[in-house]
Amino acid sequence: MPMLLTLLTLAFLAVTLIDIIRRDDAEVKYLPKLVWIILVILIPLVGGIVWWAIGREYSRTMTVRLPYAAPASAPAEIPARAADGRSTEEQIADLDREIEEWRLREEIAKRKRERGEASDAG
Repeated sequence: MPMLLTLLTLAFLAVTLIDIIRRDDAEVKYLPKLVWIILVILIPLVGGIVWWAIGREYSRTMTVRLPYAAPASAPAEIPARAADGRSTEEQIADLDREIEEWRLREEIAKRKRERGEASDAG
């Protein structure tokens, strides 16, 4: 019996490590892949269970059917690009540039006010 548990644990360890290694970095959640690998090697059973529970990103097409549960509805189609043709990353970069521009304008206005107050006092 202990031999069977050891073999099952080693098989679980091997399957978990293969799954972690073959996953793309974008499909790994909460920790980097290397940390997950080390965690699974150091604490095989607990690390593997945690990996399968929260560490991996499951695809959107995969559905889990519970007994007596209502059938899952089809996932909504998500557009790859916004209406103006920019990706999310491009939109975020544009917003960052806009925020920086407004910050610089406020800094310039603040310095002009400070110079105006300094010349009025002098």
